[in-house]
Amino acid sequence: MNEVPVIAIDGPTASGKGTVAQRVAAALGWHYLDSGALYRLVALRALQAGVAAADVAALTRLARSLRPQFDAGRVCLDGRDVTDEIRREDVGALASRIAVHPPLRAALLDLQRGFRCPPGLVADGRDMATVVFPDAGLKVFLTASVEARAGRRHKQLSEKGFPSNIAILLQDLRARDERDSSRSAAPLRPAKDARQLDSSDLAIDEVVAQILRWHGER
Repeated sequence: MNEVPVIAIDGPTASGKGTVAQRVAAALGWHYLDSGALYRLVALRALQAGVAAADVAALTRLARSLRPQFDAGRVCLDGRDVTDEIRREDVGALASRIAVHPPLRAALLDLQRGFRCPPGLVADGRDMATVVFPDAGLKVFLTASVEARAGRRHKQLSEKGFPSNIAILLQDLRARDERDSSRSAAPLRPAKDARQLDSSDLAIDEVVAQILRWHGER
């Protein structure tokens, strides 16, 4: 078993897990892994190269060639900052569609585990606690109502200057939830020993504080 501690935070799209995980990592002085960004990077490259969502072999090759860099909340690929690009809705939608492919997920597994280094790692995604880091010392499943998540995503996109529509976001989130929870490879579900936290009516600071309390209890 790896002795480097891990806090694994899983949850559906727009549950706030990314922001929460970053703040928990900053509070502890640990490293941070946004696993969803890796799938978005593959999706971005696929869109740029015209690779179809069903072309598993080509997508897997793209995944194996990734050499991303994460620094101060920014994501770089091939020496270029793509932080805002990978947050586009078309990239996110494609990332959700291609994440169902087992070979693609397997190609990214070692890359994700490579982020585990001292003094510790806070990782967020959909299968961090169930597949990638099953020995994580603290596992959190962060949820929120689909209405709350759609509102958060709308606000996030608006602040970045991207157009969005609440009704379309609601439809898209429900479709992603169904796809993520019903896929055969690493479906979205809480680990058996995960702490579950509904953030629908909680501020980010409250969620962060609760996770840090759980960490302190250990």
